[in-house]
Amino acid sequence: MSPRPEDAIISVRVTPRSSKNQALVDTDGSLKVWVTAAPVEGEANKAVCDFLAKRLKIAKSRVSIVSGDASRVKRISITGMDREEVISQLRG
Repeated sequence: MSPRPEDAIISVRVTPRSSKNQALVDTDGSLKVWVTAAPVEGEANKAVCDFLAKRLKIAKSRVSIVSGDASRVKRISITGMDREEVISQLRG
């Protein structure tokens, strides 16, 4: 699915096998996410999408990885929200 203009595309640095799921928005607006899942068979990717959906209080189907499936740095699409709204909700 290709992103629409009203969708947020955010760059996320992912750290798998963490002790807990958490997100941090740096002062420069970059996003870092830690997940407890291991990077095996897409489990960490699924955990990142599920975690972001829960934090943003949206359906899991609205969060998808656009690129970086096998990389720590991923581009994630969030349908129906702009980037500022996503960052604001993750900070709060």
